[in-house]
Amino acid sequence: MSKRTVVAGVAWVVLTVLAFGTDVILGSVVLIFGAAAVVVVQLSSTWSEHPDFEAREVVRARRRKAKWEKNAPRREKDAARYAAHQARQAAKARAAQDRATGASTADDRGTS
Repeated sequence: MSKRTVVAGVAWVVLTVLAFGTDVILGSVVLIFGAAAVVVVQLSSTWSEHPDFEAREVVRARRRKAKWEKNAPRREKDAARYAAHQARQAAKARAAQDRATGASTADDRGTS
């Protein structure tokens, strides 16, 4: 805890006691808003210790790159499976087209 937080906490306690001595409602207001102010002082005292946005993004980028490299064989396997699937679909479409073309020419020969 920083020195600034301790000073703010002591000031808050003293002002709260004095305010309660004057009026209960005033004391309650000082108690509630003073607590919020002490929390803000504590949070602001450690603000500069945290990494900035760019530093966090560098760490995230490293993690994403490691994950991407780790999954490279899996992506290659999936790409090969997809290419095989596309080849099967193309062969199936050609076979269906050949059957349709062959059936129409047989119908043409039978009617003439």
